[in-house]
Amino acid sequence: MDNGQIPKMPRHFSKITVILLAISLMGSGGLPDAYAQSATSGGGFDTNQPIEITADSLEVQQANQQAIFEGNVQVVQGEIRMRSSKLVVHYSEKNQSNDGAPTNIRQIDAMGDVFLSSPRETAQGDKGVYDVTNKQIDLQGNVVLTQGKNVLRGDNLTLDLVSGKSRVEGGATTDGKTGRVKGIFVPEKKAGE
Repeated sequence: MDNGQIPKMPRHFSKITVILLAISLMGSGGLPDAYAQSATSGGGFDTNQPIEITADSLEVQQANQQAIFEGNVQVVQGEIRMRSSKLVVHYSEKNQSNDGAPTNIRQIDAMGDVFLSSPRETAQGDKGVYDVTNKQIDLQGNVVLTQGKNVLRGDNLTLDLVSGKSRVEGGATTDGKTGRVKGIFVPEKKAGE
């Protein structure tokens, strides 16, 4: 349907839960087994898990290959959790579920009070981009990364989901220089201290 009409589904749903399965990143239904194993070892995340999105409303724009979720948006993929006010899912039409929901996700854009959590850390920022194809999450604007009692603040955070590594950077200042990253690190106390 190239004319932008939405097939067999209303433009909005209330309190909808849509499970977006079968992320076919290589067109063959998933990643090679060796790559999937490396994603679950060495601190990374299993990016082959299905992505579940829950929101108050959903609008599908077939012509733009976008699904727009709004209102108390929650995303779950394995151990990764994300919350935001609005979410735009960019997908390819080649794979769709029976109800017309996209299943071949390329990228997820989160806007408004973005909060990300995993068993090891939490992060928040003004907006975020989950590059599903490259297995990377970027948060921008007023970023706060918390790992236990340690807190890092900056303007940009990049989380590599394969390695599990995080990178925080400062933003540009008014004089054109790069801002600084601020961190508070709390040493662990030894028994008896």
